[in-house]
Amino acid sequence: MAAGSKQYEVIVIGAGMMGSSAARHLVGLGVKTLLVGQEEPTDKARHEGVFASHYDQARITRRLDSKADWARFSSRSIARYAEIEAAGEQTFFHPVGALIAGPDKGEGAWLVERSRKVAADQGIAYEDLDAAGLARRFPFFAFPEEVVGLYETGTGGWINPRAHVTAEITAAQRGGADVLRGEVVDVEYCKGQVTVTCADGQQFNAGKVVVACGPFSKAEGLLIEPIPMTVYARTIAFLEIDEAEAERLAEMPSMIYMPPDLSYEPYMLPPVRYPDGKLYLKIGGDPVDVPLETVEEMKDWFRGPGNAEVAGFLAEKFKELMPGLDCKSVSFGSCATSFTPKGNPLIYAQSDQCVVLTAGNGAGAKCGDELGRLGALVASGQGMPAGAYLTDFKP
Repeated sequence: MAAGSKQYEVIVIGAGMMGSSAARHLVGLGVKTLLVGQEEPTDKARHEGVFASHYDQARITRRLDSKADWARFSSRSIARYAEIEAAGEQTFFHPVGALIAGPDKGEGAWLVERSRKVAADQGIAYEDLDAAGLARRFPFFAFPEEVVGLYETGTGGWINPRAHVTAEITAAQRGGADVLRGEVVDVEYCKGQVTVTCADGQQFNAGKVVVACGPFSKAEGLLIEPIPMTVYARTIAFLEIDEAEAERLAEMPSMIYMPPDLSYEPYMLPPVRYPDGKLYLKIGGDPVDVPLETVEEMKDWFRGPGNAEVAGFLAEKFKELMPGLDCKSVSFGSCATSFTPKGNPLIYAQSDQCVVLTAGNGAGAKCGDELGRLGALVASGQGMPAGAYLTDFKP
């Protein structure tokens, strides 16, 4: 636990996928670091503070991507998974395989075409499956006949984001970082010093801060200037299955899917056991974007269970794609995603004292460690690695 009188070089605000990673990398660079972030609430419906989007058991991870730099982000993160698991004494990576599926012609063919090109440019191994190959490999799916797939093994699958964050925080602490479980409500930027004030009144000083609060990075009082980031409400549907059905679906990969009719763009997770002891398949991919404009709107959304109509739509689509599915029940939950106008993460210094590290653009979980590393490099004064990325990380 940090002492209020202690002086830090950097305070990382936000202990999610990016913030916890930034703290780990900062201490690895020899930077005296404090990480401040709330723990997951035990009763989210009554929680008055901020939320994080890693409160889940499974997120897709893969190197394959239709965007070159996002493939690089994830490749470099995945390469460090074993290191993070060992340092944090948490197993979070499950390499069950990852599938990108979509039409090989028509308007939606761009997903497969661009992913093939990125894979060729970066030497990412995958199995190219035509319609017949998809049917043989994954007989439990009923894809339309024009759908093909790119199947990544070894580096594709899913991660447990809760365990990932725990591992990053544990590794950061072992490296010398202090960790405070709380909410930052104000940052005062003075000449030569930044003062961070928490909801309980505690104050901490540092040379600079890294604001890595996901959607809540938009909260007043944290940054020097506003950032161009749109936050969308997201609903996730969970389809409960029994042990026998999970065994039947043992070869099911994580999947990104582009239906030929472009009615929605879902992602799907294979059977995963959740804290309640039950096995669930998960699907997300809201057909309509609903923006959350204010911090209070975000909090209200996170406190709730999501949108029942959207969950029903997603569950029915899942069942259409897996017509033999033996589903015991359907439940749903709420989440949020943050997008920038360029579709890129924001990792830049607003001043000598303020670094922005946010905006996963719906793809940040699998590559949170690399994004956090880049934030740490900026905060430490080293800056972005020359020539590593084509992305403009500024607004």
